[in-house]
Amino acid sequence: MSRLGGERRMVEGSMIQCAWRGRAQLGEGPLWCPERGEAGQLLFVDILGRTLYVHDSADGTTRGWALDEACCWLAPRADGDGFIAGLASRLVHLRLDENGPRIVGGWTTPKEPAGNRFNDATVDAQGRLWFGSMSESGEPGRGALYRLDGANLRRVDPGYGVANGPAVSPDESTLYHSDTAAGVVYAFDLSADGELSGKREHLRYHGTQGYPDGMTCDAEGGLWVAHWGGGRVSRFLPDGTLDETLILPASRVTSCTFGGPELDQLYITTAADGRDQEALAGSLFRVAPGVRGLPSPAYIA
Repeated sequence: MSRLGGERRMVEGSMIQCAWRGRAQLGEGPLWCPERGEAGQLLFVDILGRTLYVHDSADGTTRGWALDEACCWLAPRADGDGFIAGLASRLVHLRLDENGPRIVGGWTTPKEPAGNRFNDATVDAQGRLWFGSMSESGEPGRGALYRLDGANLRRVDPGYGVANGPAVSPDESTLYHSDTAAGVVYAFDLSADGELSGKREHLRYHGTQGYPDGMTCDAEGGLWVAHWGGGRVSRFLPDGTLDETLILPASRVTSCTFGGPELDQLYITTAADGRDQEALAGSLFRVAPGVRGLPSPAYIA
């Protein structure tokens, strides 16, 4: 387990571009879709604003659609028929075209305590979906980590305050998952059949570094973690050593993912909620960090 210490390199300002100057109340769930548009599109959501956004990398435009219920994340389906999406209270089959999103079906959804909602997800290379839940009031211990493997839904790790940011290492041997409320990123050993073992504290945030939020792995095994309240995204080596920090002009940094035709652009979402004094809070940012990401696997129903 590693406590965050001094940064090897801190990058500010000119390298980081504002891809969309918006005011997402709780921007989250960035997903790169290479097959959409001329050069790929980035999908992301505003959970509190109940909006789904599509950012087109070819012309830089961003379009949004209002939703009846908050959407927390989307993951592509392996059959190419849209997405599996985590709404606040249920899992659904969602299609998206030029007219906007449409819900066309649903999945078996775990029963959560009153006042909980779903929060953040990823898919591993075997097509299994990993997603978490959280208490909207911040009550500790009420959230959990779930695995959806085809039609098999399983609650694999309970006891989270705010379950956040699952990410899988490039060799598929490690699953990372954070409890934002506790300030901890956990690492699990991940077996080929999707079983988790060896849960351990991998990182612990403290002080002005904020709290660990969404995360993603690059092709070299680096783990990029958003700092909620810390105004940055940090890259950690597999042993937990802090390698690089990107400073953002917004303090509530929520998640990140790699995109672009070469997967060499890191897209970063932020939140404007409670940050009226920050001009760029809630915007979408982009930076070329010098490493490439991994394609987003698709969920196999």
